[in-house]
Order: sequence, then structure tokens, then C-alpha cells
Amino acid sequence: MTARVVLPGLLRDLADGAAELPVELSAQAPLGDVLDLAFGPWPILASRVRDERGEIRRHVNVFVDGEDAKRAHGVQTAVTPNSTVHVINAVSGG
Repeated sequence: MTARVVLPGLLRDLADGAAELPVELSAQAPLGDVLDLAFGPWPILASRVRDERGEIRRHVNVFVDGEDAKRAHGVQTAVTPNSTVHVINAVSGG
């Protein structure tokens, strides 16, 4: 089965223009592993979403099937083979 990682417009250029990155999963996996698989070919994209410790960056939100991963279990949040993961850049300003 295929989980999907959906990218916002601002990050698509870092993934050769892809709006979605499919990740083949045969069983449930931690979000961190799914992001590693999805971002493997694009290390710059990976560094924009996760910090040097592998955690989701403060200015990025990641949702797994509509649930905020930061409020759940962070990069240990469970992703199933049918899940949709949305990566969203936080918007700020004044």
C-alpha cells in the first residue's frame, strides 16, 4: 500500500516539482521513517522539514491523517500504509 506525503507549493521546487511523494509501506511505520523514505532523493527538502536531531522544525507543521504530529508523538507518530501526511509551512508575520 502507498502512504502519501503532500508538499506545499513552497517546498515543491525542492522535490523536482512534485506535489505528492508516494511511500510504499507494508505495515505501520513511524513518521520519521516515512519522511526519510519520502525525502531520501532530496536532502535539502529533508533539512527544511526536519532539524539536525531529526525532529520536525518549529516553523513546519506535519499532519498525519489530519492529526497534528507535534501534538501527537512527533516523528514517532504512527503512519499506516493508507495514510496521508501533509507538510505545511507555518505562516507568520505582522
